[in-house]
Amino acid sequence: MVARVLPSVVSITTRQIGRDQFNQPAPTRGLGSGFILNRQGHVLTNNHVIDGAEDIKVALTDGRVFRATLVGADRFSDLAVLKVEGKNLPALPLGNSAKLLVGESVVAIGSPLWIEGGPTVTTGVVSALGRSMEQPGLPTLHNLIQTDAAINPGNSGGPLLNLRGQVVGINTAVIASAHGIGFAISISMAKPVVKELIARGRIVRASLGLTAVSVTPQVAWANDLPIERGALVLNVEEGGAAAVAGLEPGDVVTSIAGKPIIDLHHLHEVLSHHRIGEAVEVTVWRDGRVIAIPAVLTEEP
Repeated sequence: MVARVLPSVVSITTRQIGRDQFNQPAPTRGLGSGFILNRQGHVLTNNHVIDGAEDIKVALTDGRVFRATLVGADRFSDLAVLKVEGKNLPALPLGNSAKLLVGESVVAIGSPLWIEGGPTVTTGVVSALGRSMEQPGLPTLHNLIQTDAAINPGNSGGPLLNLRGQVVGINTAVIASAHGIGFAISISMAKPVVKELIARGRIVRASLGLTAVSVTPQVAWANDLPIERGALVLNVEEGGAAAVAGLEPGDVVTSIAGKPIIDLHHLHEVLSHHRIGEAVEVTVWRDGRVIAIPAVLTEEP
């Protein structure tokens, strides 16, 4: 199976121009992984692999190297689609991550740590399903696959495969302080995003224009909240829907349009079913009171 899929896994190198300590232009390079989606040359990877890149190169295991163009990227889901022009591009089949079982064997493939000589293959199991991960400065990712297959810097964007050679996830993150805990974006979550990126180049979403975290018993205790479920507002964007409606930092969103908000994932899930410009009622807990606030959704920046 590995021999069959390896030709479809690619190494991605990026170059961007930063500034050194003397404020002079200083090129830096980055490394990531990806895989070929179709014979048209579309390549799927993580958004954070190519974010800010001025030059993107894609290398195949057969030695071919292509300059890639960015078709579309989505920061919210941390996915990006590239395009290369070439012949006989071997595509990977996509599986169904909804059928994954905890304990099922999986294989991760990527190009970690600038190691020369082609992709690295690691194996493990599905350790858990439906995980969420909040990282400072990055959007919260939901419905992640947790695996103990070794994932290292440079693996990001590479495929997580079942033993039939089907892509079930996109390797995206590892907890540096832990051992054997890596995460992959489920392919079932990625499919509609990829389809829209190829068609439109971007994802259009309705937004409240706020930053929040999931309310858990630990968050409730740390913030002296009497409720243990919801989304705690940390910040509202100036001019955004939440700011215009009157939401404030410290509010806890408990429902939107009558749908209960259990955590930040549910908030994003509920918003995904509404349109830009649509008016919704947002119920929040504030200073011991439950308040219903009408808000008109805006486009996510």
